[in-house]
Amino acid sequence: MDAGLKRELEQKVRDGERLSREDGIALYASDDLAWLGGLAHEVRTRKNGDVVHFNVNRHLNMTNVCTASCAYCSFQRKPGEKDAYTMRIEEAVKLAKAMESEHLTELHIVNGLHPNLPWRYYPRSLKALKEALPDVGLKAFTATEIHHFEKISGLSASDILDELIEAGLESLTGGGAEIFDWEIRQHIVDHDTHWEDWSRIHRLAHERGLKTPATMLYGHIEEPRHRVDHVLRLRELQDETGGFQVFIPLRYQHDFVDMKDGKVRNRLQARTTMATGAESLKTFAVSRLLFDNVPHVKCFWVMHGLQTTQLALQHGADDMDGSVVEYKITHDADNYGTPNKLTREDLLDLIRDAGFRPVERNTRYEIIREYEGPDPARRDEPQAMRL
Repeated sequence: MDAGLKRELEQKVRDGERLSREDGIALYASDDLAWLGGLAHEVRTRKNGDVVHFNVNRHLNMTNVCTASCAYCSFQRKPGEKDAYTMRIEEAVKLAKAMESEHLTELHIVNGLHPNLPWRYYPRSLKALKEALPDVGLKAFTATEIHHFEKISGLSASDILDELIEAGLESLTGGGAEIFDWEIRQHIVDHDTHWEDWSRIHRLAHERGLKTPATMLYGHIEEPRHRVDHVLRLRELQDETGGFQVFIPLRYQHDFVDMKDGKVRNRLQARTTMATGAESLKTFAVSRLLFDNVPHVKCFWVMHGLQTTQLALQHGADDMDGSVVEYKITHDADNYGTPNKLTREDLLDLIRDAGFRPVERNTRYEIIREYEGPDPARRDEPQAMRL
């Protein structure tokens, strides 16, 4: 990138002028990650100061049985496969209750598209979880799942959302987005929830006062222009509804180990490499600069590793998710080396070690507790390497 274009983009960002599609593609083409990260960090600091948000949450995947066979997915199983499972509602409640003593504030629930479970299973699950844990926010179901519920119930998404909200739903999850551009999407997903239905369902959720996340799966067969297109579609919808609370770039994962049944389900793996740490940091930075109307950008530590997550906080991100406990969708894929769980103290240490002030939030990004920032003495004295 020539110096003149750099100065032009810097000026646009500092003047609060919206970046264009061409600007986004130019930013991805830059090989100056320090400059790009610094510019994104300016925007992140303007919006969120020195804060890094986190929460104490648990991910629940109540079934991995799925009618779809998406090319990148290592989580799905077909009925009758060796390690296919479907939880009874009582089992899901028991798992959630196990974290009650840790002051759990959110359950994050995503499932396969089960061909045989009745629609009523889902609102009943939410109702039982809410009765067991009345102070815990329920973030549940992707737009793809809501679209699936329409098919199995005969109800409209409007009626489905109304019933789920009555049962305790506080937010949809942001999944099912992957990459919206059909040039790529047709090769990676095996269901029929595409931009038109994904955006329709989130629009309906926003009309009902729900604040939702939005995601992007990057680092597979897409190109930077597809990532830019993805963000700009979401940005336009955000202009309309104001309902997106956080944007979450998700790093595509390879299958690094044999599955329990000996199968490798990732059909993209033979022709893809995973995004490097530098490419991940660039993606966070460009996303922060383009998505000017969303308050938060999250680095989901499970998919990026702890060190890259800490660096992402200097490249536009201001949230690192939460305790998680168990995330089968990624850990069934990669054995990447991230733990299943981080405690509240782990999260506080990681955030402070990266030079930020931890703030615990709930699903609605309401502040639960603010913590002390990093110890100033750590900046003045050599520190032992963390192992």
